[in-house]
Amino acid sequence: RWSSSRTCPLEFVTMQFSQMAMIFALTLVALCQPVASAGVAAKSAVTPVQKVLQLMEGMLAKGKDEKHGEQVQFAAFKQFCDDTTVEKKRAIEEAKEKIGMLKADIEKYTATAAKLTQEIAEHDEDISVWTGDQKAATKVREIEKADYDALHTDYSESVDALQRAVVVLQKQSHDRTQAASLVQVSALKDLSLIPDSAKRAIDVFLQEPEGLEVSAPEAYGYEFQSHGIVEMLEKLLDEFIAERTKLEKEEMNGKHAYDMLMQDLTAQIQQASQDREEKSEVKAKTLQARADAEGDLKDTSDTRDADQHYLDDLTATCEQKASDFESRQQLRAEEIEAINKAIEIISS
Repeated sequence: RWSSSRTCPLEFVTMQFSQMAMIFALTLVALCQPVASAGVAAKSAVTPVQKVLQLMEGMLAKGKDEKHGEQVQFAAFKQFCDDTTVEKKRAIEEAKEKIGMLKADIEKYTATAAKLTQEIAEHDEDISVWTGDQKAATKVREIEKADYDALHTDYSESVDALQRAVVVLQKQSHDRTQAASLVQVSALKDLSLIPDSAKRAIDVFLQEPEGLEVSAPEAYGYEFQSHGIVEMLEKLLDEFIAERTKLEKEEMNGKHAYDMLMQDLTAQIQQASQDREEKSEVKAKTLQARADAEGDLKDTSDTRDADQHYLDDLTATCEQKASDFESRQQLRAEEIEAINKAIEIISS
């Protein structure tokens, strides 16, 4: 116990503990007061030293409680830091993985759209070429048909004229009285398909003398001349019929080839048009998918950046609070230790 004859320990007063300094100072002031007389002391149940000890013990208990309270509070905060850090890191890693996948998808969509664009252009080129082939083939076919119709008409007219002329000559081979009707034979000279040699033979034949009566030698000569013309005309008739038949067959083959060509070109155009339409739809969906992926990429990148910023701030805050907690705990421990020493000193 401290007595009035003892000097105050200045080294104890100079201990620097923020909240404790004033308490210690007050305690020392109380301890340095002169001891009351025995009569007065007897009347007092609690001495100043005991009051100081009670105060010290209260401060010690409060310091321990506050130290423990800070530990509990910081443990909860640290758990929040740890859990949130794990969650944010996981979210950031998932975002990075998703960003990589989205970039790969965007690249794939871009390549697919470019490929489809090229293929659609090729279909357009094919359709244009095949449509041009159809027009060209149709134009050629129209020319061939017009030529066929004209030539077929010539052959048919020639065949009809030859048939009529042969019939006339066969009926008049011994009868010159019907010479006027030989106009059927003369008309053959106006046909373009009749050879020039045949036309000259017809001229010679038609220049034979006409009359109602002819002598036997003249009749024989006329009959011989008529027979030669008939044979010539019949030969021409057979040739024209054969040529007309050949022409009809060629026309039939030409029309069939044209129809097959048009059928093939039409089928190719229809297939190319269908393929083009399907690829155009796929391209549109691909471009939409790319746009969606780009939007998702932006959102994911923004979320990742926000999470990273939050994590950086959280890490800094948690580290600062951990440092502050360690400092406070150290201060609390020093205060408790100081109080314990003070109690020990006062109690001695």
